[in-house]
This record gives sequence, C-alpha cells and structure tokens, in this order.
Amino acid sequence: MESNAIRTVGLSKVFGDVTAVDNLNLSIEKKTFFGLLGRNGAGKSTTISMLTGTLRPTEGKIFILDRPLDPNDPWFKARMGVVSEEPPLFSRLSAQEQLIFAGRMFGLTIKEAQRRADILLDTLRLKNAAKTLICDYSRGMKKKLAIGCALIHAPQVLFLDEPFEGVDATSAATIRLVLQEIAKGGATILLTTHILEVAQKLCHRIAIVHEGRLAYESTMDDMLKTGKNLEEIFSEVSQPTGSKMVMPDWLTN
Repeated sequence: MESNAIRTVGLSKVFGDVTAVDNLNLSIEKKTFFGLLGRNGAGKSTTISMLTGTLRPTEGKIFILDRPLDPNDPWFKARMGVVSEEPPLFSRLSAQEQLIFAGRMFGLTIKEAQRRADILLDTLRLKNAAKTLICDYSRGMKKKLAIGCALIHAPQVLFLDEPFEGVDATSAATIRLVLQEIAKGGATILLTTHILEVAQKLCHRIAIVHEGRLAYESTMDDMLKTGKNLEEIFSEVSQPTGSKMVMPDWLTN
C-alpha cells in the first residue's frame, strides 16, 4: 500500500450557503514538495486549516502520515510544522526568545532550544537581528522567523500558507533556498502561493483548486511535457466559465 504524508477523502467545508471546499481528494506521497494553487477564494487556506486541525471539516476524512487526523493528539503536533498567512508571533519578544519559546513548546530542553534557535537565526539571515523585538521586524523578517518556529522541532510534514506574500526579494530568496534544502532532506511540504514562478521552480507536484473543487493535478515534469508552463495551465483551469477580458476603448485606441 502506498505510504502518504497527506491524504484526504471527500473533504468538504461549508460556511452557511457557501461551499468553500467541495469533495477534495488528495494523495501526497512522503518527501514530496506539493503546491496547492488557486485564485483568491478558491479554498486553499480553508483546506490547510482543515489539514492542520484548526478548522473542522463538514464532511470527509484526513490522514496525516497514514493516521486519521486527531487535532487534539500531540502525536500530530510533534510531526507537523505550520506557517499561516498571518503568523501568530509575540510582538514583544525578540526573535531569539520567540524561537526558544517555540522549541520549548515542542518539548526541547532549554539548551537544545537555544542551540537550534541560534542555528536557525543564522540560516534564515536573522542573526544580526536576533535581539530585536518582533514588533520592529519587517513583513519578510516575520515570515522567515515564522518558518524558523515551524522548523525548530524537525517536522516531517510542513504546511506553508502564502509564505511569499508581501515579502521582499531578498527574504524570498532566503525562504526559497531553505525550503529547497528541507525538501532535499526528506520532509513533505505543502505550499500555497500566488506566485506561480516560485511554485514551478520549487514543487514536484501541483494541484489547482477552483471554486472549492480539484480542477487539475499533475507532476511538474508531466505538466511541462505538455509544452505549457504553469501560468498557462493555471489560466486555462481557473478562468471563470465564459469570461473574457474587455479592455477600455480609451486605453487601446
């Protein structure tokens, strides 16, 4: 039987009259860098929230590392790293204090938490701002720090919701390099991003959701064999039915 890091069966989430995720079936093998793509409102963040246990599904099943997900079981928390779109950092702590706190929450000794915090600060190019309060950090620095908090306990499965959103080019380059190295090390990564160029460079496999449904799924290699890039596939799959761009006549004449 195939061993998966993440698997969903008939996963759905309904908010009132709105179906945010509709019968989503995913099978993500271990050690895969997986991109979950879609337009705003397609259901990406809702899906990640369900996969990480912060939102309960309306219907369906979730399996993490071949076990049915129980959000209250510490076994899952110990093996998952999560970076939300707006990371919940403590603004009055320094970056070093935040990382040590995260390490202690995952059961590391104070000595080991300090050791890993120092290494992560260096890896994420935050060493010179280790003592700086997080409230004085830029958005890019906060995203890198949040990734550090998600990595300090060496998770087997890493969930990243828009880690490149609003991030400067230098910070984005650091994040890409770190994620590539983590993937090489054997972790499973599920990434959502609006930046298709990044997804095409990083991901082994991609899925595109449209209006809550799985509209396209392929390995990156197979997709490229079609002769189309990710931007072209994305536009075809997620374009609203019957829509056509109409340019103002005063801009085109």
